[in-house]
Amino acid sequence: MAFNELRAISTFVKAAELGSLRQAAAAQAITPQAASQALSQLEAHLGVRLFHRTTRRLSLTEEGSRFIEAAQPGLATLQRALHGARRGREEIAGPLRIVAPRSIMMEALWPVIEEFCHRHPEVEPDVQLDDRIGNWVEDRVDVGFRAGPQPTGGVIARRLLTLQLVVCASPAYLARFGVPTSIDDLAHHRCSGFRHASTNKVMPWEFKVGEEVVSRNIAAAVCANDTEFEARAVVAGQAIGQLIGMTAAPLIRSGQLVPLLTQHVADHLGLYVYYGSRVALPARVRAFIDLAVERVAGNTQLFLQPHELAAAPSKRRRTRRA
Repeated sequence: MAFNELRAISTFVKAAELGSLRQAAAAQAITPQAASQALSQLEAHLGVRLFHRTTRRLSLTEEGSRFIEAAQPGLATLQRALHGARRGREEIAGPLRIVAPRSIMMEALWPVIEEFCHRHPEVEPDVQLDDRIGNWVEDRVDVGFRAGPQPTGGVIARRLLTLQLVVCASPAYLARFGVPTSIDDLAHHRCSGFRHASTNKVMPWEFKVGEEVVSRNIAAAVCANDTEFEARAVVAGQAIGQLIGMTAAPLIRSGQLVPLLTQHVADHLGLYVYYGSRVALPARVRAFIDLAVERVAGNTQLFLQPHELAAAPSKRRRTRRA
């Protein structure tokens, strides 16, 4: 049903309820002329007269009585549906579908979701952890997070955080195998590898060299498709790893890991929040985005400060071949 027909039926029903076309126009915030035109269009469309009209009286015809009896229940149902949709947009309640890569979920996003649930217990988070890049429309995503380059595909994206790529190892590993002092030294060490879910290939390590970022394929002695598993292997002293800053930072601060090759820490990637539109966002979606921005954007707990990177072991320590 076209919108003008719906407006005409609404005008007709309101006029019948109030007994006045002028009062019906005022109730719908339209002019009396617009109300009269809408009613005339409806009668012309149906091919019947719905009202007996004089300058002082307005009464239903027989056809008008039958039509309003049939139209009122459906119109009431539609009005309830419209009211429910508006209320759903305004209330902080209902399902909230979130997609995010596993690599950032626990460190960056879980605290946000936990706080949000405490604030708004009527919201029902539905979180999908996936390192693959999906289709946000087909997946019916409310809010997405992406670690890497800026998302595209018609979404609104905001950069929250710079992601560092930090080479690090446990003190036990360094005591046993020595400290690499150059990128080339890594060829003589046991290193970890991350296998990407989309390609099933081991990701190259990336380093900042001068003003450029270079990629190196590093042979993996320990390989996994899960960043938490990779981090545990590095903490256990099984390998040197290149971990994202938000994973490495708490482990370095606690003394479980030591940063290496800090002059080559790459920081060209970002953590982004993305969503479908700036307008007509449900209140629960807008509130969650606002909280994520407040808690994550520029959060120094999620990356290493220069003085922390400067705590790397002395370059005078020689690398020993594994």
